[in-house]
Amino acid sequence: MSQPAPPVIFAPARRLAQRGRALHLQLRPGAATYLIDDMVADVAERLAFLRHVPRRVLAIGDLGALGLALYGPETEVTGLDPAAGFDLEAPYPLRGFDTVVSLGVLDTANDLPGALIHLRGALAPGGLAIASFIAAGSLPALREAMLVADGDRPAPRLHPAVDVRAGGQLLQRAGWADPVVDSRTLAVRFSSLDRLVADLRAQGLSNCLANPGPPLSRQQRAMARERFGSGTTETFEILTLTGWKR
Repeated sequence: MSQPAPPVIFAPARRLAQRGRALHLQLRPGAATYLIDDMVADVAERLAFLRHVPRRVLAIGDLGALGLALYGPETEVTGLDPAAGFDLEAPYPLRGFDTVVSLGVLDTANDLPGALIHLRGALAPGGLAIASFIAAGSLPALREAMLVADGDRPAPRLHPAVDVRAGGQLLQRAGWADPVVDSRTLAVRFSSLDRLVADLRAQGLSNCLANPGPPLSRQQRAMARERFGSGTTETFEILTLTGWKR
């Protein structure tokens, strides 16, 4: 019996445009990179803790940062990104890696269990997989500002997200061995709502919902800016999934 198709929460075309815009914005001086920087630093710490020395690495969606962090004479890093048409929800074109790292892209996969299965499939036996992405609990100040702006008729503005418990269930379904799921909080202070929105776009976190809702009116934007305020500390929850292929 065939499995039912997963619900279409995110629009592939919007996701492709989102990633392409992020890569373009990253070329600008002073572009925001704190989320990918945090994820890359965390990967390096995990590899050291696990005493796993990567030799052949597949890096997905890292904007090139992981390759620089893992650079060494015996480390070969291959990068793939949705902006180049790489499909997260299809079998990977390359296999046999001892390390596969996915950073900041799985949060917009419609078939997340399938994406995790394909990620594991790219590993050689004994290989390590690490996947980090924005999780449930992120951007509470932005969510509140959008609710205030929408009033009695809230519209879909921000992405639904996975929490730690759901992450553990997903890894069990995907067949990862010795799975570990954890999350951490990154707090960032913003001078305005517009600064936050600019940073989200530069880091590939703008809206790519299949049903994004109507755009905010000028009055609604003003209400959202006022609610968000200035000098506001926003939080990002980063979920990390780790496991092996036995």
